[in-house]
Amino acid sequence: MANDKLNAYNIFDLREQALRRVPKGLFEFTDRGTEDEVSLKNNRSIFDGIRFKPRTLVDVSKRTQATTIFGVNHKMPIAIAPTGVAGLMWYEGEVALARAARAAGIPFTLATGSVTPMEKVAKEAGGDLWFQLYMWPDRSLSHELVMRARDAGYKALIVTVDGVSSGNREYNIRNGFTIPFTFSTRNMVDMMRHPRWLFGTMARYLATSGMPTYANYPAAARAKLTAGPVGRSSLRSDSINWDDLDALRKIWPHKLIVKGVLDPADALRAVEHGADGIGVSNHGGRNLDGIISPIEALPEIVDAIAGRATVFMDSGVRRGSDVVKALALGADAVMVGRATLYGVAAGGEAGAARALDIFRDEIHRVQALLGVHQLGQLGPQYLKLVDPTLRAPKYVRRPLQAVPADPLAAASAAAEAAKPR
Repeated sequence: MANDKLNAYNIFDLREQALRRVPKGLFEFTDRGTEDEVSLKNNRSIFDGIRFKPRTLVDVSKRTQATTIFGVNHKMPIAIAPTGVAGLMWYEGEVALARAARAAGIPFTLATGSVTPMEKVAKEAGGDLWFQLYMWPDRSLSHELVMRARDAGYKALIVTVDGVSSGNREYNIRNGFTIPFTFSTRNMVDMMRHPRWLFGTMARYLATSGMPTYANYPAAARAKLTAGPVGRSSLRSDSINWDDLDALRKIWPHKLIVKGVLDPADALRAVEHGADGIGVSNHGGRNLDGIISPIEALPEIVDAIAGRATVFMDSGVRRGSDVVKALALGADAVMVGRATLYGVAAGGEAGAARALDIFRDEIHRVQALLGVHQLGQLGPQYLKLVDPTLRAPKYVRRPLQAVPADPLAAASAAAEAAKPR
């Protein structure tokens, strides 16, 4: 088996490798949901209610998955979502992820809660860099972070709006997993059981930059932090509102994406307040348990904004077929988070690259078997929705005539048209 494949042939293989390499507390923070994890499970199972309807005898020998996002050409219809613990999964994992994204020709999003400074990621990785923002009670600190991202060369700002309160993730408390990181008997034993991570990641931080913390927080914000379970220890604002979006629109000169939207009225209003993109997301099932899945909400949101903004979808995506289903239901691109975190945990930049290679290969294969030579052809005509909670969007962004015509029907229509009247 080729070394460049890391003995991983799907995202679930990378997940198993991550499980073996990193401590339990870190893995569960990455892998699990909230409370009873109903939404976490539904995010995956809902894809089973979408079946493909392929076309045959179509020349797909020159098929491509190239796409355009915000006027920039990309090699895949994927962006790496913001994931704050990338730098804990691997030493400076944010740099590894960004490099893999650049090589794959897709955007990379750095999270507010990352442990590697944004300037270092930009300098050492480059590529099409986006930055994710949480609004804090002191808005001036959030705006300071936005200006840093602008000056560092980040080209899109993702403001997460579904994080006004941390999710009820009891396992973080049980595992003693905190940021800023603190040592306890429980997590010390956990780390000792994972020596590759302990010496390859944590020991390198301790020998260079010190204990991992929120590297992009302004000094005034970091001073307000006390060690606590990840998510609960970070600053959150439950007063975020539409005025905040207006303020960001005034100070941010590039593309603005509102992430965490599941209601079509909210999506439309976000566009009216200046959003260039809508992120249809339920935070990976990590905040509110029992919430609907993004793929259920996607068609209504596509209809509501009717092409006035770029639509992204995330949560539960583990296969290239999931990506294709989301595109056929109206998404312009898909964000992946856990999938590439598993990769970076398994093998750093090589692991992240392997995760993206898996998606590329799977999308390429699905295109061939569907009879689709370019992603612009995709639409609900390629799907059968068997889950009663799902429906196709009414707004069709992509031209239906791109679907190969039925030659018998075309011949019949031509003969009918030729009849004397």
